[in-house]
Amino acid sequence: MLFINMEDYAAKMALKPDAALREYVTGHAQYREDAVLAALDELRRRGQPAPEEQALRPPLEAAAQALRTQQAAAEASLPTARTGDEAAVPEADQPVLYTPGVIVLFSVLFNTIAGAVLLAINMYQVKRTKAIWGLAAFVLVYLVAESMIVNALMHNGPLNPLLLSIMNLPAILAYVLWFWPRYVGTYKFQARGWLVPLLVCLIIMVGLGLLARYLLHFIPGAEQMLKQSMPQPQ
Repeated sequence: MLFINMEDYAAKMALKPDAALREYVTGHAQYREDAVLAALDELRRRGQPAPEEQALRPPLEAAAQALRTQQAAAEASLPTARTGDEAAVPEADQPVLYTPGVIVLFSVLFNTIAGAVLLAINMYQVKRTKAIWGLAAFVLVYLVAESMIVNALMHNGPLNPLLLSIMNLPAILAYVLWFWPRYVGTYKFQARGWLVPLLVCLIIMVGLGLLARYLLHFIPGAEQMLKQSMPQPQ
């Protein structure tokens, strides 16, 4: 809300003709009290005091003072509101989210998909469900591009595991520097426990390892196909 003080009204009234000032006085019920008082002061300054001034001034001054008191109280509460709704939200009402550090850790230890899942859960918690589709599209495009680069590099020989970790870095940075500020949009939250997703990731990794071992040993030709798909050193 925009508050106009008496000095602003005084400057405004100084530019108005006498007839306009009289309009403020005769139609005082439809104008702000400070504006009418400024008009009365300007008429008096011009040597044309309004006949109604003696009757109008006391109630107008009382109403204007009450309004200024109300405005001062409202302005005193503005700094808290300007710092964002986060500062006014009690801790009990803050969302329970996985921290950016946990998202980075899971992306490094397991896969960028793991970090994306935790980030998507955060988006769901803060009611940004539409943004999850954008995150999913980003991850899909990123994985396709990453697989194409890996396949191209594998033709030149075995890949360094450190290189694979470095290739995940752009996605991790996008999670915490792009998606989090724009779609989670808060750093005031309660930290969510990460043991459950850790156990889930470990179970998935063990399950995939057992599945791969089963495929290699019990499906005819699987091991030979795997060897043929690996690049041969030149």
